[in-house]
Amino acid sequence: MLIGVPAEITAGETRVAITPETAKKLKAQGHTVRVQSGAGVAASVTDDAYTAVGAEITDAAGAYSADIVLKVRCPLEGEMAHAKPGSVVVGMLNPFDAAGLQRLATAQLTSFALEAAPRTSRAQSMDVLSSQANIAGYKAVLLAAENYQRFFPMLMTAAGTVKAARVVVLGVGVAGLQAIATAKRLGAVIEASDVRPSVKEQVESLGGKFIDVPYETDEEREAAVGVGGYAKPMPPSWLARQKTEVAKRIAQADVVITTALIPGRAAPVLVTEEMVKSMKAGSVIVDLAAPQGGNCPLTEPGKTVVKHGVTLVGETNVPALVAADASALYARNVLDFLKLIITKDGALNIDLADDIVAACLMTQNGEVTRK
Repeated sequence: MLIGVPAEITAGETRVAITPETAKKLKAQGHTVRVQSGAGVAASVTDDAYTAVGAEITDAAGAYSADIVLKVRCPLEGEMAHAKPGSVVVGMLNPFDAAGLQRLATAQLTSFALEAAPRTSRAQSMDVLSSQANIAGYKAVLLAAENYQRFFPMLMTAAGTVKAARVVVLGVGVAGLQAIATAKRLGAVIEASDVRPSVKEQVESLGGKFIDVPYETDEEREAAVGVGGYAKPMPPSWLARQKTEVAKRIAQADVVITTALIPGRAAPVLVTEEMVKSMKAGSVIVDLAAPQGGNCPLTEPGKTVVKHGVTLVGETNVPALVAADASALYARNVLDFLKLIITKDGALNIDLADDIVAACLMTQNGEVTRK
């Protein structure tokens, strides 16, 4: 099987879909691997590192001439000229990007969006959302520390004592938990909030304090359980009580990190303008939901701005800021997915009876297959 890896041309995208580690494994399985020259440079991987494990260096046309093309982002319009009808594209293709999927279908490409993999134990090793969210949660704390003009840990010095930073994390999924763990390592005092009661123990095990908002109705308790690994929209009654509790903590916080995001939906507003106004001058909000509008209405996606004396960080591709490790984890996710569509003798086998393959399939035979 010929496997090609083009360079990413989406603005700000520094990741690459294959690393020398995974290229070596694919070569050991008998595949030919072609990587576009310079594809890994932004992720600290040189062309020489690829050739050292047996990969071939090529241009964009050579990478797209492969039977299977590995990508991080969905190919843009300008890349379609290189696409080979009948080939397979695997990447984070955004199942909710109708225009992007239609481009792939029109080009007669079979495509798989790894974000659509079910949240099951069997699919964990190819869960790109979790692997990249883990990195985003870590980097969010470093972005906060960079923009916060004080120390994170408590320091006792000859010149006096410096208080520890107070960090509030809103949304305790993979990114939120990593943010808590990272902030704790830096010595901050942490509080966290989430609609799911099951995460309370996880927060406390990492050294944070859970902001508890009791459930008063069966509707609230049912919504709190969530579905498919994601939180469900909560009833207005519970949201009003949560807002009151969270507002108290935000007014005292030095750093707020928001992570609440459900794929395909606008980000819920968790930090209102009034809450921002209540924060101390010099406080920082890192909004990981910026790609879908942000958990704060004052967030400007792609920018770092100061409003009401508070710095709001709206980076829209945080994992790309840690390109080397983000690429390493992503490439392993891709490698595990390939095992489902390539047989042991190296033939392509798209088995739609496999729930993961079926869920990830976006386009085939010139049509968008995603329901």
